[in-house]
Amino acid sequence: METTVKYYSGEEYDMIVFCHLRWDFVYQRPQHLISRLAKNHKILVVEEPVQTKLNGKGPFEIREISSNIHVCQPPVNDIEDIGPYLQKRLHSKSFEIGWFYSPAFVSVLEHLDFDTVVYDCMDELSLFRGAPKKLVEQENQLLQAADAVFTGGKSLYESKSQKHHNVFCFPSSVDMDHFSKTDVEKPDDLRHIPTPIVGYYGVIDERIDLDLLQKTARMTPDVSFVMVGPLCKISDADLPKEKNIYYLGMKSYEELPAYLNYFDIAMMPFALNDATKYISPTKTLEYMSASKPIISTKIKDVVRDYSDCIMLVDTAEDFHNAVQNPNTRFQKRYNEILEKTSWDTTAEKMSTIIEKILV
Repeated sequence: METTVKYYSGEEYDMIVFCHLRWDFVYQRPQHLISRLAKNHKILVVEEPVQTKLNGKGPFEIREISSNIHVCQPPVNDIEDIGPYLQKRLHSKSFEIGWFYSPAFVSVLEHLDFDTVVYDCMDELSLFRGAPKKLVEQENQLLQAADAVFTGGKSLYESKSQKHHNVFCFPSSVDMDHFSKTDVEKPDDLRHIPTPIVGYYGVIDERIDLDLLQKTARMTPDVSFVMVGPLCKISDADLPKEKNIYYLGMKSYEELPAYLNYFDIAMMPFALNDATKYISPTKTLEYMSASKPIISTKIKDVVRDYSDCIMLVDTAEDFHNAVQNPNTRFQKRYNEILEKTSWDTTAEKMSTIIEKILV
């Protein structure tokens, strides 16, 4: 999607979103929800700052994603400087909704006023590699200020509902029409890769069990293991280099259905560690939309919601056996699951909750 960079000229926003993920990074929960909420709100998305020698003195640039979605990366050197920066430059200091994806932004509440504060907790960020220790205290502050807390899965819901009185579980959903496409041309970088293909797409970071992937690839030399997505917090040197493992880099949201369509099996080789303790992978439903057999490690939310239709593995031997003998009796269950969810429905339910708070 093409965007236009321009200088802020006094636009009136009724919703400000504070997000640790770049809009142009992997297209996931924030983009899905914000794009839908923008039908009824004029939204400014505030990303983490970009280090600059200007340190807040430069022009206030925004990118126009659409008429109702603008994105800015404040040119300040510390995330806690974002509040004063916005306070000086935005036309108004009071807004209807403040929507937080990360507690790291909580200090903006000292500088801007919101009728309603929403914390959409999609991950337990404090458990991710390199997370600042103060993030736990920042989340406590955000929870005290929040009028509603949404969580991206059941495990997160169970955790946050012990800390807040108004928590709602909204597992990540799916745009089924997008991922069920079959009339798509095979991507060029898949053409030279031998089939069958066991594929993954998403961020490749400390949440991926690279050792499991390597051992399974060695045990299954006649199968290609394809990893689509950007590296984050790990380097190329950390990746296993087996002849039948292929790394294709980051692809756009528009490109993903073409890759998924040519996977014979879809995989979620997540490590079981602190960073995955509370995850509820969005790609699960996307894989289902494409009617792919799915192999996953035993992530808690995956086990309790999908153990009757997803092949769950502990070891490389389990993984190898699942690849050799995939479960093909899943379609009826997939349909039952997919009928109950969509990003449109999730956004509508969230909006209803917010409207009741604002009354």
